[in-house]
Amino acid sequence: NDYYCCVYVIRTLPGFDAWLKGLRDRTAQRRLVARRRKASLGNLGDVKSVGKGVVEMREHCGPGWRMYCTLRGDPLVVMFGGGSKSSQRTDIAVTQRRAAMIEEG
Repeated sequence: NDYYCCVYVIRTLPGFDAWLKGLRDRTAQRRLVARRRKASLGNLGDVKSVGKGVVEMREHCGPGWRMYCTLRGDPLVVMFGGGSKSSQRTDIAVTQRRAAMIEEG
């Protein structure tokens, strides 16, 4: 039998890197890094489309962390940024604008 494992290439943008690095909660930071690593292995976990090609990766810890990304091509995931449940509306709008700029460029 053939075994096929879906693997994603994860590309993070500077805003995402700055957000993740700036988290004060180191436990949450480690969980989010582990979640990103699982995504690279094909396990996107709890995700929800939030429109305009943007996907919200939900992590149910702390204030309800979210990481925002888009799927480009077959194996590419572009990570735009993140936030908590309380900043969700603004985070989604910003991510959708950034995703549209990449689409245009």
